[in-house]
Amino acid sequence: MVRNARAVDYETRPQPVIAIGNAYPTGHLHPPHRHRRAQLLYSATGLMIVGTDHGTWVVPPRRAVWIPANVQHDIRMVGRVATRSVYFEPNALPDMPDRCRVVGVGTLLHSLLVEAVDLPLDYEVDARASHIMALILHEVGSLAELPLCVPFPADARLAQRCRQFLAAPTAHDTIETWATALHMSRRGFTRRFRLETGLSFTAWRQQACLVAALPRLMAGEPVTSVAIDLGYNPSSFADMFHRILGASPRSYLAQAGEA
Repeated sequence: MVRNARAVDYETRPQPVIAIGNAYPTGHLHPPHRHRRAQLLYSATGLMIVGTDHGTWVVPPRRAVWIPANVQHDIRMVGRVATRSVYFEPNALPDMPDRCRVVGVGTLLHSLLVEAVDLPLDYEVDARASHIMALILHEVGSLAELPLCVPFPADARLAQRCRQFLAAPTAHDTIETWATALHMSRRGFTRRFRLETGLSFTAWRQQACLVAALPRLMAGEPVTSVAIDLGYNPSSFADMFHRILGASPRSYLAQAGEA
């Protein structure tokens, strides 16, 4: 059983997969750090915001974030958060991406992650714990990515503008506004933005607004207030939310509350 422990104390173990469970108070901040192993960080309860030099990821309850080995990141807890972290030797999942991503977690993997943190740490190859870890490896390799990321461009000027936007997001910002501020043509801006982030400006802006909205909604702020603050009318905000996450804000929050 490994609970309320630091990963650094266990990363040198010979087992290719180890699991640790922790609980954190609201507002807790893990300052920038990195792990030698890759990590699947699962939020059993509460919401997490993970940041790196390359973007921001929001992790609601019953979702997880994949963090590749040696990627420096910080984590902010919104609400009381219970995590289940699984750490993998870098060669254990060679086909996983070399960037962070938020993923959905189904019932089977949820049960496996909950069970894993209560297993003996020094499990043998043929032990029950070893089979559970092997099944976790299999499940993690097939997880679907969720659009809960705000990637930052490598270009310094674009990245600065993106960080400024994330600090005060608004649906009213346009391509023309950004292109003018950056002294770029509209065509040059749109081409560079998609190349640097993998998203169109409109899709990026919507995901940034969504990432900004979710912590506030999870904290109990009214949907209408959050929508208006972000420059949406409530109906258009609900449409955007449903299009990206597949549920209305109220339905999504109700599901998260049952996690």
